[in-house]
Amino acid sequence: MRYILTFLVLVSLMSNAQDISLLQQLNGRYDYLAIGNTMNQFENGANGVCVINTESSATLTINDSSQIIAAYLYWAGSGSGDFNVMLNDIEITAERTFSDSLDATREFFAAFADVSDQIINTGTGNYTLSQLDLTDAIGPYCSSGTNFAGWAIVVVYENDVLPLNQVNIYDGLQSVPDELTITLNNLNVLDNEGAKIGFVAWEGDSALAVNESLRINGNVIGNPPLNPSTNAFNGTNSFTGNQDLYNMDIDVYDLQNNIEIGDQSAEISLTSGQDFVMINNVITVLNSQLPEATIAINAISRDCFSRVVNLNYTVFNSNSTDVLPAFTPIAFYIEDELVATSETQNNIPIGGSETYSISVMVPENSPNTANVIASVDDNGFGEGTVTESNELNNIDEAPYELLLPAIITEALDVELCDSGQAVFLDITQQEIDVIGNQSNVEVAYYLTLEDAEASTNAILNPSDLEITESLQTIFYSVFSISDPTCAVTSSFQVSVVEPPVPVAIQDVTSCDFENANSVAFNFNAIQMQIESDNPNAVVSFYTSLEDAEQEENAIGLNPTFQTETLPRTVYVNITNPSFENCSVIETFRVTTENCDIDVPTGFSPNGDQTNDTFTIAGLDNFYENYELRIYNRWGTLVYKGNKNTADWDGFSNQPSIGKKSLPVGTYFYWLQLDPEKTDTKVGWVYLTR
Repeated sequence: MRYILTFLVLVSLMSNAQDISLLQQLNGRYDYLAIGNTMNQFENGANGVCVINTESSATLTINDSSQIIAAYLYWAGSGSGDFNVMLNDIEITAERTFSDSLDATREFFAAFADVSDQIINTGTGNYTLSQLDLTDAIGPYCSSGTNFAGWAIVVVYENDVLPLNQVNIYDGLQSVPDELTITLNNLNVLDNEGAKIGFVAWEGDSALAVNESLRINGNVIGNPPLNPSTNAFNGTNSFTGNQDLYNMDIDVYDLQNNIEIGDQSAEISLTSGQDFVMINNVITVLNSQLPEATIAINAISRDCFSRVVNLNYTVFNSNSTDVLPAFTPIAFYIEDELVATSETQNNIPIGGSETYSISVMVPENSPNTANVIASVDDNGFGEGTVTESNELNNIDEAPYELLLPAIITEALDVELCDSGQAVFLDITQQEIDVIGNQSNVEVAYYLTLEDAEASTNAILNPSDLEITESLQTIFYSVFSISDPTCAVTSSFQVSVVEPPVPVAIQDVTSCDFENANSVAFNFNAIQMQIESDNPNAVVSFYTSLEDAEQEENAIGLNPTFQTETLPRTVYVNITNPSFENCSVIETFRVTTENCDIDVPTGFSPNGDQTNDTFTIAGLDNFYENYELRIYNRWGTLVYKGNKNTADWDGFSNQPSIGKKSLPVGTYFYWLQLDPEKTDTKVGWVYLTR
C-alpha cells in the first residue's frame, strides 16, 4: 500500500524545471478532453513578426449525457510570468506556478488554476482567456523564435456508457531537447481497450522536426496525419483537429497496442533534436477496476483517569472502480507505536462506507496529548493486502487528550503574621509546583470541600484572598481544561500567627571616659526585659533598620556592644520562635554621660543606719570593674573591695589583720575605676564612730 503512480525522471534538464508529478487521480466511468488556444498570430521563428495577442478563444462541447467532474486551466508564455488572467471575464489567479529556462536571459513560465466550478456551471460554450499580456516581455525572445503564449483547459467528464477508468493527471514543467524519460509505476492494466495518453506542451514548432518522437514502452506512436510520428510537437489539437495552435500542442494518443493486460508499468520517452519543447502536463486514461480505501476518524472520547481512548471511525471506498473486500486490515498507531488492529467486516461497494468503533489503550510511555493515527489496508507492519488505485491516502489522524489531572506536589501549609490589619494572601503561589509540567490542566480554589468536589463557588480572586480566620483551610482542585468535572482535590492550611508583644525599651547610657576610643554597652537587661514579655522569642540587635528587617549583620555583643558613634539608634528584632517571618522591631538610643563619682570625706559606722559605710555614689552604676583599696596612716592595707564585695563598714577584711573594727582616724583610699584605663583616684577619708 505504500506505492503510488509516480514519474521517474532519468535525464537532468534545465535547472529551474519542476518535475512532472501526479496532480489528481480520478476513478469512475470517466474520460477527458482538452481545449485551448494560442496567443501567437504566427508560428514564431528567427526574425519573425514580434507581436502577440492578449486574448483568444476556444469552444467546449460536452455531450448532454456526460457530466463534468473537474476542469483545470493551464496558461504559459515567455518571460517571468503573468499570473492574473480572465476567463470569460472572471478573474483567475494562479494557484500554482512553474518555470523553466533556456539560458540566463530566456526564461519561461506556466500557471495552473482549478476552474472546475466555472466550467461545470457554464458547460458547453465558448471560452475566452484574456488579459494574458506579454507584449512587453517577448522582445528579447523574438530573434531566437522563442516568443509564445497560450492556454489550455483539461476537462474530465463522466458518462455511464464509459468503462470503469482511472484518469491520472500529472503536471510540472520539463523540457526537451534532448530526451525526457518518464516511468509510470504500479499500473494495473485489466483491459487495454480505450487506453490513451495525452499532453499539453508549449513552444513546439511545426517547421522543426529534427529527431522528434514520442515512444511508449519503446514503440514510436503517432496520430497521422495530424501528429506524424516524426513531428509530435507541431501546433495541433487532437480533440478538435485544429492545426494552427502556433507554438503549443494539445495531443492525445491511443495506447491500446502499446500496453498489455497485466502490465504494471509503462515507459514514456520524448525526444527532440532541435525544437525546444516544454511539457506542462500528461494525462493517462486506463481501464482499471480497483478499490480505493480511505479512513476518517469521526470522534474520540475518553473517560476520566483512564488511558483508554474510544475511536469512532469510517472506512470509505470512494473514487473507486471495484469493491473493497471484507477483512481489509486496519492498524492504529500512537507515536509510531502500533496500539491496536482491526479489519472491515463486509465488502464495501463502490462509493460505499462502513462505520466502526474501537477502544485503544494509550501506552504508558506515550504523552497524555498526541495524535492517534488510523491506517486502512495496513496489517500493522505498514504493509497492505489490497491493491488500490491510490496507495497514499490510507491514513487519518486526530488529536487525543487523556483526562489525567494530577497533583504533582502537594501545596504546603502557609503561615502569615498578624499585622493588626486585614491579611491578604496570593494562594496561587504554589501552583507551578502543584501542576508541574502538565499543560492541559488548571487549578481552582475553594473555601469548602463540598464546593471543591462540586466545582462550584470557586474563589474569584485567589491571587489576593483576604484571610479572615486564624486557621483557615483552602481547598484546591486540579482539573482538566477539556472536562472540568475531571479533577483531583486536596487542601492546605493558612495560619495567622500572633506577632511578639511590643516592648518599650529605655535608652541606655554609659560613661564617657576621657580619651576613650569607644564606649561599651551591655544589653543583657534589655534582653531579659523582652523575654519576660515574649518567652522563647528570638532577640537580635542591629545598627540599621534595613539590617533589622532583613535580619542581616546582627550586633555581636561578646558580652558588650562597642561603638565609637554616639549617640546612635539600636534596632531590636523580636521574632516569634514558631514563625521566623513574624516579628516586631523596637528601637532605643545609646548615649554617654559624665560619670564623675562622689567620694565622701568621712563616714560613721556606729549602727545608726546613717552613713554607716564608705559608699562612693555612682561607682556601682558606671564602673563594672573598679577596685578599691583602703590604707591606714602607716600604709597598711586594711580593706580591698570591688563591685562584688560589700562597701567598707569600718572593719578590716584583710587576712593579715583579720576581721576587726578599725580605730577612729584618717585613712587613705586608692581607687582604680577600670583596669584597662588609667583612671585612678586617691584621697583620704575620716572614720568616726
